[in-house]
Amino acid sequence: MNIDQQVAYLMQGTAYGDESLKEAMAKELRERLIAAEKEGRPLKLYCGFDPRTTDLHLGHTVPMRKLRQFQELGHEVTFLVGNYTSLIGDPSDKDVLRPQLTSEQVEQNGRTYAEQSFRILDKEKTIIRYNADWLSKLTFAELIKLASNFTIQQFMTRDNFKKRWEKGDAVYLHETFYSIMQGYDAYALEADVQVGGSDQLFNIMTAARKIMTSQGKDPNIAVIVDILPGTDGVVKMSKSLGNHIPINTNAEDMYGKMMSIPDAAMPSYSRLVTRWTPDIIEAREKALADGSLHPRDGKMQLAYEVVSTFYGEEDAERAQDVFVSVFQKKDVPDEMPEYQLETGQILLDVLQASGLIESRGQGRRLLKQNGVKLDGKVITDPFLVPGAGVLQVGKRKFVRLLAAA
Repeated sequence: MNIDQQVAYLMQGTAYGDESLKEAMAKELRERLIAAEKEGRPLKLYCGFDPRTTDLHLGHTVPMRKLRQFQELGHEVTFLVGNYTSLIGDPSDKDVLRPQLTSEQVEQNGRTYAEQSFRILDKEKTIIRYNADWLSKLTFAELIKLASNFTIQQFMTRDNFKKRWEKGDAVYLHETFYSIMQGYDAYALEADVQVGGSDQLFNIMTAARKIMTSQGKDPNIAVIVDILPGTDGVVKMSKSLGNHIPINTNAEDMYGKMMSIPDAAMPSYSRLVTRWTPDIIEAREKALADGSLHPRDGKMQLAYEVVSTFYGEEDAERAQDVFVSVFQKKDVPDEMPEYQLETGQILLDVLQASGLIESRGQGRRLLKQNGVKLDGKVITDPFLVPGAGVLQVGKRKFVRLLAAA
């Protein structure tokens, strides 16, 4: 790729909420790429990930996909584990106080976090760092100096803090430290580029760039990626909302969930969680618009691309075959309610809890009459412990079962 193609590729799927700001960052990125090429060095970039949970879903991988794009172009990528910032918890996307984790909880969550990222990142080309290495060594005098770059007004105009303030809810002083700590991460890593979600706009565009400048460094370039919508196509993907696609599942489950997203969400998924370049995405969207590519076929291609990223071509092929045989050939709808299984839960309980039956007696009768199917296969054992799949009662009742957490 030439420089202009690289900029287009790296800015794909970004969202700043202000077109002039996006243009300014694209211009800075172009200039930094040209300068690095002349100096014969790669750009240094990173993204920070706070291991507050081990249950990663597809939305968590959006910034990882952006890091991978930089890797493909030969740049130096650092996967920063926020084992120190996790002790506070990022308030950026919350209008309530995040609970503080203990160092033991953070350490336990962080054990598998980076390993999961290697489903996308090139393990051999990824540097793993931990921000406790420098944040834990800051003195109080140094923190005062860093904090002097900010005003209370800057924090209180942030939407999440503003909502809490107006409701009369507490806004704790330690929450403002998070942005300062993240800004210092960029300085400590001497980053040319910092990747983050659009909920990180203040932390990257304001805090990190201001701190780097105050410390005598060139400010990092903010590559702000958009937020991936959930399977409802509207709200941010979230496990708590039940609209997520977990990455620690299986190929068939991931493929089925990808096929459940509404057609309108396909452009977002194409830009944020695929390996497709801008020209490929543009051609697909044109084909969808003029009718030469049917939405169902387009979505199957999208599902295959995403699943193959995590599970490989062979498993993606198998998942597609299962979908075609179970759904397309047996008139199973793409969209249906979902039910989160509990560990050890038997079929009879699942049928009642998911709303497919009104009583256990009704459930036993349907099972005896071969009226219950799981992924197209008749099930008669009420004590079966089902896994992820599509549970069907009669001809018209369907629930997608999600694997137990």
